[in-house]
Amino acid sequence: METRDFAYFVVRPRVIEDLIQPHLFEQEREYRIVKTIELGKMDYENFITDMLADRQFIEDNADLCSRDEVWQCLLIRQHRCSDGILVMPEDGCYVGWAAYYAD
Repeated sequence: METRDFAYFVVRPRVIEDLIQPHLFEQEREYRIVKTIELGKMDYENFITDMLADRQFIEDNADLCSRDEVWQCLLIRQHRCSDGILVMPEDGCYVGWAAYYAD
């Protein structure tokens, strides 16, 4: 997927509500989605209620990501849903930075 856009990334969020907050446009970063990972309803709910837990699906794809001028990140979403979470892994297996993604 070659999507490039801007989003407000939060460092080490625990829950999805941490991502949905007022911010200035200048605080947003340019990003590109390098891979979309779709989870089942229960797995996605588990993910958005504890984003700091180690996740195998993040570890398996962390090498695709980078924090260059344009952040190369993962999009994690529930199967058949358009919104989700943009993830920049840290230490390979958990969310270091994340942003809410509304398609």
